[in-house]
This record gives sequence, C-alpha cells and structure tokens, in this order.
Amino acid sequence: MTLATLATFFGWMAVIHLVVLSFAAVVIYALGDWATALHARMFGLSQDATRQTFYNWLALYKLLIFVFALVPWLALKFM
Repeated sequence: MTLATLATFFGWMAVIHLVVLSFAAVVIYALGDWATALHARMFGLSQDATRQTFYNWLALYKLLIFVFALVPWLALKFM
C-alpha cells in the first residue's frame, strides 16, 4: 500500500464522516424537540440531559474525526 493510497483512503474517510456529522447535526437541529422527547422517554432521562447527551455525542464524534481521519490525511499530504 503506497502513501498516495493511504492519503486517498484517509481523505475519503474524512469526507464521509464529515457528511455524517453534518447530517446528524441538521437532524438534531431540525427534529430537536421531537427527538429529545422521544429519547428522554425511552431512556428515562430529562429532556435537558438528553439534549446535553446529543451535543456531547456530536462533540466527541467531531474530535474522533479530527484525530483519526483529518490529522492522518494532513500528515500524509504534507509528507
């Protein structure tokens, strides 16, 4: 496997995950009250705790994308 192949792999992985992150953020924003109420009932949490969990998940997912997709892609691109 060449460095160019790895760079392409990490680049596409970053693009796919950023699209998923953007889609999840739009869905949470658009369906916020309905999704929050549904998940709060399912898991027995308050709506505030559920909303906080959504935003924590988005933040963690974004961090993981940066660490495991964007940083390796940038490192391989600048090699």
